Amino acid sequence: MILRTVAVIPVYNHPDTIGFMVRAVRDHNLRCVMVDDGSDPRCAAVLDTLASTHGDAVTLVRLTQNQGKGGAMMAGLREAHRQGYTHALQIDADGQHDAGDVPRFLALAQDHPDAVICGTPVYDASVPMGRRIGRYATHVWVWINTLSLQIRDSMCGFRVYPLPTVVGLIEHTAIGRRMDFDVEVLVRLHWAGIGIVNCPTRVTYPLDGVSHFRVGLDNLLISRMHARLFAGMLWRLPWLLWRKIVR
Repeated sequence: MILRTVAVIPVYNHPDTIGFMVRAVRDHNLRCVMVDDGSDPRCAAVLDTLASTHGDAVTLVRLTQNQGKGGAMMAGLREAHRQGYTHALQIDADGQHDAGDVPRFLALAQDHPDAVICGTPVYDASVPMGRRIGRYATHVWVWINTLSLQIRDSMCGFRVYPLPTVVGLIEHTAIGRRMDFDVEVLVRLHWAGIGIVNCPTRVTYPLDGVSHFRVGLDNLLISRMHARLFAGMLWRLPWLLWRKIVR
């Protein structure tokens, strides 16, 4: 199978790093869909310049109001699917992901075209310990809600999706539109029987020092998501147990 892969980058007020990330992705001969998630005028102007500079290689999708990371990703995935791509590489705009690992993700996607290639962070000292502990709590809930350890890290936004599968899911299932998206979409894909292939990758704290994670609201949304997924796991429990037995 010959894959047609495009990078999808959700952007919300990262004017100082998005150019670096677009160039890094283009260095690997990937076309790019940037999603402007209601950015301020300064960032919007940077995105306009990037789109005009790179021509057909970069598509700009503009959301007039901020919808959250999940909303931006869903818009980008739909656009990538509309353009006829088979796979989408998700990578953040803030420079925390090592674009040098893009070839490894693409190679794994070529070997496992029906699976999600999911980044597993290898942190350096720039990542606050509190963030790492909070992430681990989410990982435990994901392992409970999938009855599996297959998803090693559910919060890393560096991954490759098979587009027909993920777009089919988001068109027919209500999924969190903010920071809860990355976790929920993986759990629901796992429930649907989609394979998860983990790829270790270096992660640093955002290069521009800007994080849009809102501690109060986003933690509340993530907690509600875990409760909703736990309820979903309970009524899927016989099927999930049977699947573990027959594998």
